[in-house]
Amino acid sequence: MNFYTPPVQNLIDQFSRLPGIGPKSAQRIAFHLLQSSNENALGLAAAIETAKEQVRFCEVCCNFSATEVCELCQDPKRDPAVICVVEESRDIAIVERSGEFSGQYHVLHGAMNPIEGIGPEQLRVKELLNRLKDSQVTEVIVATSPNLEGEATSMYLARLLNPVGIMVTRPASGLPVGGDLEYVDELTLGRALSARQQITP
Repeated sequence: MNFYTPPVQNLIDQFSRLPGIGPKSAQRIAFHLLQSSNENALGLAAAIETAKEQVRFCEVCCNFSATEVCELCQDPKRDPAVICVVEESRDIAIVERSGEFSGQYHVLHGAMNPIEGIGPEQLRVKELLNRLKDSQVTEVIVATSPNLEGEATSMYLARLLNPVGIMVTRPASGLPVGGDLEYVDELTLGRALSARQQITP
C-alpha cells in the first residue's frame, strides 16, 4: 500500500533506482526536493537534462566529455606512451589526485563479471585495442579495483597485450585486496602506482 500521492511515490521510486540509495534515503531526498524552492528543484532537473543532452563518450579514451575529445586527451603535456586503464570515469579523478601519473587514460565502464553477464564485449576493450594500433604506447597500467572482477579484467588484458609487445602493469602494494579503487586514499594510490609491477599471464 502506498502512503503517498502518486507524483510523490513516483519521485521516491525514481531515487530508489540510484546506486546506494535505499527506500529511506529516497524518501528523504524526495521530501527535501519538495520542500526546496522551485529554483533549486528545477535547477537540479535542468542540470540532469543538460548533462544527458551534452555529455558523450570521448572518442579517444571513452571518458565522459562535453566535446568529441576530452580535455585530458587533448593535453599535450600528457605522456602518450603510457595508458592507465580504469573501470569508471570517477576513477580518473582518484588517480589524478595521487600526483603520480602523467600519461593518458582509458575507461572500460565496468569490469568483467561472468555471473552478471559482463564480458569483454560489454566493456570498452575493443576501443582500447583500436587505440593501440599504430600507436606509440609502450605500457598499459591496469588500475582496476583489486577484487575478483578487477583481477579477472587485468589478467584478460595482459593476455591480449603481452603478445604484441606492450608491457602490462598493475598498481602494486598498498591497495587492499577485495576493496574498491573509489575508497583508496591518494597517498596509498600514489605509492601503489609508483611501485607498479608487470602482469604476467
